[in-house]
Amino acid sequence: MIALLKKEMFNDRIREILSYVPSAIFPAIIFPAIFLDNFGTIQLEDNPKILAAIIAMFVGIYSRNIIATIFAGLASYWTIIFI
Repeated sequence: MIALLKKEMFNDRIREILSYVPSAIFPAIIFPAIFLDNFGTIQLEDNPKILAAIIAMFVGIYSRNIIATIFAGLASYWTIIFI
């Protein structure tokens, strides 16, 4: 419904509030994929996804490039699980 509305219909305060929605939703989507196992319990030991996420985070911070971040995360994860 909100996607069908024009930006001009919202006042500045509403636009500012809605600008935080993607950064609030993204961690809620990513957290279970990284930290939870198939049974829904938190898996911190021997979890290659955590190390790959940390590597991708550093690449993202230093490169400011989303494609480089995605490739670094995937490459590091595949390297960790196959070696």
